[in-house]
Amino acid sequence: MLQPNKITEIITPKNSNIVDQNWAISELVFDSRKLTFPQQSLFFAIKTEKNNGHLYIPELVRQKVKNFIVSEELDDYKNYKANFYQVDDPVWAMQKIAAEHRKQFNYPVIGITGSNGKTIVKEWLSAMLAKDFLVIKNPNSYNSQIGVPLSVWQMNDTNTIGIFEAGISQKNEIHKLETIIKPTIGILTNIGNAHSGFFISDKEKLLEKLKLFSSSITIIHNSDDSLIRKTLEGSSFKNLQKISWGKNKKSYYKIISQKQLQHATIVEFAHTSEYLEIPFTDAASVENILHISALMMFLGYSLSYISQQLHLLSPLNMRMEIKEAQNHSIIINDTYSLDINSLRIALDFLSNQTQFTKKTLIISDFEQVTWGEREYLELSQLFNTHNINKIAVVGSEMRKHHQYFPVVEKFFYTNTNELLAHLEELNIRDEAVLVKGARSFKFERVVQALQCKTHQTNLQVDLSALIHNLHYFKKLLKPETKIMAMVKAMSYGLGDAELINELCYHQVDYLAVAYTDEGIELRRRNITRPIIVLGAEDTGFDAMIRYHLEPEIYSTFYLKELISTLQNYPNIESFSIHIKIDTGMHRLGFCAAEVDEMLQMINSCKQIKMASVFTHLAASEDEKENVFTNNQIDQFNRVCEKIEAQISYPFMKHILNTAGIIRFPEAQYDMVRLGLGLFGFSPVREVQTHLQSVINLSSVITQVKRIQKGETVGYNRTFTAEKDMQLAIVPVGYADGFPRELSNGVGSMLVQQNKCAVVGKICMDMTMIDVTDLEVTIGEEVIIYNDTNALDQIAASINKTPYELLTAISRRVPRIYVRE
Repeated sequence: MLQPNKITEIITPKNSNIVDQNWAISELVFDSRKLTFPQQSLFFAIKTEKNNGHLYIPELVRQKVKNFIVSEELDDYKNYKANFYQVDDPVWAMQKIAAEHRKQFNYPVIGITGSNGKTIVKEWLSAMLAKDFLVIKNPNSYNSQIGVPLSVWQMNDTNTIGIFEAGISQKNEIHKLETIIKPTIGILTNIGNAHSGFFISDKEKLLEKLKLFSSSITIIHNSDDSLIRKTLEGSSFKNLQKISWGKNKKSYYKIISQKQLQHATIVEFAHTSEYLEIPFTDAASVENILHISALMMFLGYSLSYISQQLHLLSPLNMRMEIKEAQNHSIIINDTYSLDINSLRIALDFLSNQTQFTKKTLIISDFEQVTWGEREYLELSQLFNTHNINKIAVVGSEMRKHHQYFPVVEKFFYTNTNELLAHLEELNIRDEAVLVKGARSFKFERVVQALQCKTHQTNLQVDLSALIHNLHYFKKLLKPETKIMAMVKAMSYGLGDAELINELCYHQVDYLAVAYTDEGIELRRRNITRPIIVLGAEDTGFDAMIRYHLEPEIYSTFYLKELISTLQNYPNIESFSIHIKIDTGMHRLGFCAAEVDEMLQMINSCKQIKMASVFTHLAASEDEKENVFTNNQIDQFNRVCEKIEAQISYPFMKHILNTAGIIRFPEAQYDMVRLGLGLFGFSPVREVQTHLQSVINLSSVITQVKRIQKGETVGYNRTFTAEKDMQLAIVPVGYADGFPRELSNGVGSMLVQQNKCAVVGKICMDMTMIDVTDLEVTIGEEVIIYNDTNALDQIAASINKTPYELLTAISRRVPRIYVRE
């Protein structure tokens, strides 16, 4: 527990207002939505380009938070019964407090940095050392300027080793993380292209990352990377013990042989008769394992023991997944690790699934942890905070402390096999289920048992990439500009509540659907954000009123019908509508000549409130149409001036779509409409490099067959083999949304990162691809669309748009939502 006087000593605030020195803290919080112990929390009011933590202070005080670190003047907070500390930068204060906390512990701390592989090395290394050490580590990918101090703050006397990863996005960041982590041993994974835009060279980036080890004793690295090896040979690093691995003759652990088998890689080292057997063959996994193995050899473990432990590892999915479950439920799959920090994050994600009122947790014992009353009270409070209705516990340790679980329905099982044998007694129906277990419990079997047995082809939707794209566009906007997320047509085919919940969590202001039934479905799934119905029809007005949906009104006919409908609801006042103006798209909307009549009708109906006026740009992405687009903007301005002169209250104006946000920033008005850009596609090519692909459409090989020269393939025998070939059959076809225009070599899929051309005509449910030069097996993954086999480029090759290919993906293809 940290006392207020100690906080003052650590951060030396510019100003403070201490009401009570006895309000000690145990929790560091920067997100007002993530309170577990309010009275023991220290809230950091962080300002960003689009948010301001100070705005949430009144509500947090009402929730009994007692300590705040702020950057604004204290005059506004002098009447609150809480302690306030004013500093220039609350993030700096958080880092100072975490760095001071780190000084209390003398056990080894391993720091990991590099361009790629940090999280997987941390997780695998933690699993490998868990038998002999009580490990504290970053949860998930908490490796940022905020994530690292929050992780280090969790260190305590029961741990015997710390493993923390550190990431950077630009210059002069890593030294701040070094003061917090203070690693005694370092692992440098590699130097790649990530964040290269902030550095003039790879050498500059490497030197920045090496600052993490400025007070370390030892560093683990790959000596076959000449840039890393030569840099570490410099005088600046003469006091750093280099434990290197590789084929280079100077390697500390010199590799003399490396053989790739079908499902494993065998590595032999000099000066030992033992060898390392790695249960992976891909280059990235082998590199990650060699870093881990070098460290473990340095710590005194034998190669035979390391090989034995490696076979207990699996290719971990480092992200939480949402999958469709039986009985109208969903599963959140977070089975790769279990500690209190990652449990907090997973429970937050579970709480965010507002489409379900019932929340269930399936959890295992915590490995290598001995808990007392305080820890179980904390766990109890977590379950209370997140309104867990049902819990299934596997293992003997937590069962002994069942009195701490304030849950209506509780089930206890000795092991995973017992849970699987009695899974039906959980009676999972219409609920969100979080499956969270330590690796040894192999809870992936529980996920497999609960999920719907569906199509082998699936569409993975990356929620982290979605939010990256949202924040990219937010940075292009003025702070006061609102965002309307276009989620019509099931969010362009990617899903509804699971995806939309994430957008709402990250503060989009409005949602837009095409038709009333889409809006009703979102309301039924507990989506509470304002929703505009763009294709509003008079037959849906009653339902819109009942479900608090806001119609787009684009003609006097529908305006009259709405006014007539509202007469049946005399208690309704200020029903929000959105007026569409036709400025040249010539699709829907009031023409300029119709505006006076429209205004007269609105002013005559006291039940209506004009929430916004907007128009639709016809060619905002096309530089050749700039004159036309500017004429649309000018016409919109003239109409808005007329409306403002006759409407007595303020209303929002919006005109920009994804391309318009980029190309016409002067026309942001009060709100913008963000659609395709959210999902990682931009019609403005120079922006594409800043966006992340949200989709990964994949399948598997269901059969491999050989054909001889001269044989034909597929319907109508449109393909004839010019040589002996090997084909793979993939269970995806035009009924799944894979367009037939990609037949006969126009399209391709990725197998083992190799492009494999489509052979013959695409069938309704299957596609044949050429895998002649590859060694493939049944069940092997096939990538249809991802960031390499990019959907927008594939669409362009057959004269289609990304919209068409996205919305064509059939509903029979399961959507799996992932988040780091």
